Amino acid sequence: MEVHSNWMKIALKEAEKAFDGNEVPVGCIIVYENRIIAKAHNQVEMLTDPTAHAEMMALTSAFDALKTKQLKGCSMYVTLEPCSMCAGALVLAKLENLYFGVYDNKAGACGSVLNITNNNHLNHNINVYGGILDAECCSLIKAFFNEKRNNDIPGNLNNFSIN
Repeated sequence: MEVHSNWMKIALKEAEKAFDGNEVPVGCIIVYENRIIAKAHNQVEMLTDPTAHAEMMALTSAFDALKTKQLKGCSMYVTLEPCSMCAGALVLAKLENLYFGVYDNKAGACGSVLNITNNNHLNHNINVYGGILDAECCSLIKAFFNEKRNNDIPGNLNNFSIN
């Protein structure tokens, strides 16, 4: 378990970069053969692109690093349970293992709301492990949304729900 916590701490550092950039603080790394081949954080606001989630950005980097479209033997560590878009991309990429921090009870697609990563109708299933450093991951996300609420930033921030 300690090795997973250590990898998640690196993903948390990526999430902090997102926080500092006024992005929802989600960070992600991809590990292959015990080395990091990709790091990313949310860049939705910076790129004005709703698909610029940490997972999607990390996938692109990993494909480039391995010169392949499949991530067999790879593990992803992400601070928030992936959404349906990201979970679908992980299945298409044939990721082997997914480790995430906090469960997302509004949009999580790896067991909370949907279970795309282990849907027997799809051509690939992923080993999924949630709750890795969940308190730390949750704390960062809550701090971000509390700051937004306190600064009266418009938007539907009250509907975001995490454990």
